[in-house]
Amino acid sequence: MCLIETWNAAGCRNLDQPISSIRNLGPATEAEFHKIGVTGAQQLRELGPDTAYRMLLENGVRPHFIGYYVLVMGLQNRPWNDCEGAEKQALRQRFDHIKDQAKQRASDSGVSHELDRALDQIGVRKPSLVK
Repeated sequence: MCLIETWNAAGCRNLDQPISSIRNLGPATEAEFHKIGVTGAQQLRELGPDTAYRMLLENGVRPHFIGYYVLVMGLQNRPWNDCEGAEKQALRQRFDHIKDQAKQRASDSGVSHELDRALDQIGVRKPSLVK
């Protein structure tokens, strides 16, 4: 396994393993994290699954419980399907909370309003949807 070189905020060099070295996470997940500046496995571990997943949602990734679930299990070095019952229900509650947080932050930032305005300007939305 090769190491990747990153630089921290203090300008110090870090060597880290790729995100795809984490159990259950492959190249597609790694690419999504790279788009938001998360480039290494250690960096992802330090963020934790909730913060990392919220960051993905805030940057346009569509919410999907299985994607979140796989991330949590992978960061615990467990098979993606190794969770059931009360633990899985608790994960679902965390997932729903993360979705709500991301939606609220987008609303607070005006992102959705700016997008709506842009879609209106280029005629993408149906007139019945325009307020």
